[in-house]
Amino acid sequence: MLQVSYIRENKEQVLERLSVRNFSQPELVDEIISLDEKRRSTQSKGDALQAEANAAAKQIGELMKQGKKEDAEAIKSKTASSKEEIKKLHDELAVIEQELHQKLVQLPNLPHSSVPKGKTPEENEVVLTFGEAPNLAENALPHWDLAAKYDLIDFELGVKITGAGFPVYKGKGAKLQRALINYFLAEAEKAGYEEMMLPHLVNEASGFGTGQLPDKEGQMYHVGIDHLYLIPTAEVPITNLYRDVILKEDQLPVKNCGYTPCFRREAGSYGAHVRGLNRLHQFDKVEIVQVVHPDKSYDVLEQMSLHVQSLLQNLGLHYRVLRLCGGDMGFTSALTYDMEVWSAAQQRWLEVSSVSNFETYQSNRLKLRFKGSEGKTQLAHTLNGSALALPRIVASILENYQTPEGIKIPDVLVPYTGFDMIK
Repeated sequence: MLQVSYIRENKEQVLERLSVRNFSQPELVDEIISLDEKRRSTQSKGDALQAEANAAAKQIGELMKQGKKEDAEAIKSKTASSKEEIKKLHDELAVIEQELHQKLVQLPNLPHSSVPKGKTPEENEVVLTFGEAPNLAENALPHWDLAAKYDLIDFELGVKITGAGFPVYKGKGAKLQRALINYFLAEAEKAGYEEMMLPHLVNEASGFGTGQLPDKEGQMYHVGIDHLYLIPTAEVPITNLYRDVILKEDQLPVKNCGYTPCFRREAGSYGAHVRGLNRLHQFDKVEIVQVVHPDKSYDVLEQMSLHVQSLLQNLGLHYRVLRLCGGDMGFTSALTYDMEVWSAAQQRWLEVSSVSNFETYQSNRLKLRFKGSEGKTQLAHTLNGSALALPRIVASILENYQTPEGIKIPDVLVPYTGFDMIK
């Protein structure tokens, strides 16, 4: 959530940055500024009347001590109307603040100056491409056929148990999944991240804190009777560990990671491009999260991007890095890099990670602050990244490493799988 003071003091810049997103409600900025002026005016009137009432109360007390009851009663009768006016202003202020809050949460984060303007994924900027696409035989199979051939994943069993988008991993397919999780966590630990084991359900305050609510309410699974939400990513519980927390500057950066299943309704996702592991309602992911000093967040973003890239390089996957354009970027992000791996059998790029800097957008919602060496308290910056999401990594490994003899396991995973070939 953007800070009202920043919007008020930088109106033209806010509008210019929102235009990079192709934001459809620029009038909200004027409405917010107008409500803020009304809020401050009402607050000022209430504070002035309250100060007068406090002074009168003190005067009444002194007169009563002096035995001047009649004078005290006269002042009481004069201030009776002030109390009613103070209550009225207090009630008005509560309504204004609620309306202001409802407007503020409709504004997305402001894109960083490096974010390209655009509306569609085709307008994202390719930052770099690494490696070469593997040359597969003409009869190479997509991962869903390989999963069936080697009895690794059963999509129909998942439909039977739950529904489409909930696959069952079997045998070496399950071991490959677990190996990837352990490998990603081990690499995160080497990079200085502390692992957390987290709840898989969160309350509404947590969903609001990281920006999933109210923006993505329709994409989250809701447990109605308890009013809890299944997490769409470990970002939500990890970042909310620091909700309403004031850190010391020497505690920064905070670096946490965690493995969780992730749950997304993916409403409206249909077609061949979502076949197999390409898009699921439940999938596994290792997430990395940092809370950092504002002066260092963009350096940290680059470091997190390099960490994710190192995982892809070690797995021997052909990938590219995209800087998302304003129209394709998440609601809460100021700058996002997407990492995509090449699916040789499908002949298409598959997104496997997003690494984002949220600046103060999340921390303002979370009231996540730090106290500097000079004693000043300010909002921290938050960042997170997928390191990595498993389904499309598994799909790419199965497709890109297929041979006539079977599916070769990337060397870096063999210590975790205990086998080097799926036959």
